[in-house]
Amino acid sequence: MADLELVKKLREETGISLGDCKKALDESGNDIEKAKEYLKKRGQAVAQKKSDREAGCGLIETYVHSNKRVGVMIDIACETDFVARGDDFNALAHEICLQIASMKPQYIKEEDISEERMAKEREIYEAQANELNKPKELMDGIIKGKLEKFKKEICLLSQPWVKDNTKNIQALINEYIAKTGENIVVRRFVMYEF
Repeated sequence: MADLELVKKLREETGISLGDCKKALDESGNDIEKAKEYLKKRGQAVAQKKSDREAGCGLIETYVHSNKRVGVMIDIACETDFVARGDDFNALAHEICLQIASMKPQYIKEEDISEERMAKEREIYEAQANELNKPKELMDGIIKGKLEKFKKEICLLSQPWVKDNTKNIQALINEYIAKTGENIVVRRFVMYEF
């Protein structure tokens, strides 16, 4: 049986419902770190289930850096107006604006990158790999690794979160999906920079 103080502590640290926190502690034998891992895995499963649901509400969030030389506008959607007006959803939208301002992604997800752009990058990496005079198998691995790194750097959802590089932006969104119980989708963003 989960200790009430542990349930409260886990709730404060994660923002997830008391019932889910109690279940996580029961499943993990009152080990708070294992409970967090349980909630994280459960959140990913919840996000997967909700990904097909229509996200018809949302908001436009903006961020302008203090030097007035960088600005970001994001269109982020959820399922209901109730969640869109909530503090959690607004906090997530703000965090994503900060991410965009600091990491300057060019696309939302890897599927958005055109085949033409990927072909150009592949050509560059092939030319670099050819200069190394390594076996073909090794060169193929180098090229593949560089392409993966390139995609992670320019795609918002794949980027490591600037405040906690142990998770990427998609994992951050998945945590909020688990908290709110609704599908959340970044629909578009634009960044202005002087």
